Parts: sequence; structure tokens; C-alpha cells
Amino acid sequence: MVNSITNMTTGYDYSNYGKNPEGSTIIKNPGESTEKVPGRKSSPAECETCKNRKYQDGSDEMVSYKSATHISPGASASAVRAHEQEHVSNAYKKAALNNGEVISANVSIHTSVCPECGRSYVSGGETSTQIKYYNEENPYQQDKKATDGIKYIGMNIDAAC
Repeated sequence: MVNSITNMTTGYDYSNYGKNPEGSTIIKNPGESTEKVPGRKSSPAECETCKNRKYQDGSDEMVSYKSATHISPGASASAVRAHEQEHVSNAYKKAALNNGEVISANVSIHTSVCPECGRSYVSGGETSTQIKYYNEENPYQQDKKATDGIKYIGMNIDAAC
């Protein structure tokens, strides 16, 4: 009776896949569920893909995760949100230093499903910001300020006097 499958090209015996020499299961992600989802290769506790997943920032700003870093799937949501908040904070700092105003700051958080264990996790995020800069030397900007000044004079009058 044959109870294992051997890959003929590598000679690896897959009957011990994910197990210690004693035959017990290797826990690669402690604290995770050991229940295997039907149709998946492993349980979340045994998932090699989740154990080796790394996050890295691709922007040109000085923020966290400039070098690839492992984040556990359970902590990925808060870590990615905090990282994207750094980009938003940088936009407000940049606007304040250059006489600008942040018009909008949008953060998108992306989720995925691990192909090995079926667990949902936050796979990344993206921040887009729009900053409006005021150029005080621009004659059009000076004219706009003068026009706004005329428009707002007399808006708040006390008619009871």
C-alpha cells in the first residue's frame, strides 16, 4: 500500500509536507487558526506565504517601510493605516511650509485573500492628496484678493443701530 506521493523530479516526499520529523504540524504563524479551509493548501497557522509576506513603500517621501518589512496578517490593517496617515501628515506639513492648502486627502486600503490558506489580509494602501498653492506675486491672485475684500466689506452690519 502506497500512502505518499513523491515528486519524481525532486524526490521530495509530500506526505510530510508541513510537519516536523516527529510527524506533528509545524506552526509558522503562532496564534492563528489551525483549521484548514477546504480547497486550500494549508491552515493560517501553517501558511508559508503569510509568514514570508513583506510590505514596502514605493514613494519618494521619507516615511516608514522604505525597506521590505514583515507584518503579520492580523496587524497589517493597523500598520498600513498608520503608514498611509504618515503620507497625509506629510501633505499638511508641505502645504503649511509653502503657503498652500490641502484641498483633499484620500486614502484607499487594499485587501486580498491569501492563495495558500484563504485568509483575508490588508495588502497595501494608496494615498492621494491635492494641495493648492497661493502665489502672492501673481497679479491675478492679487486682483482676486482685492475683489474678495470688496465683496466681504459690509457683509456683517448691525441693522439695529
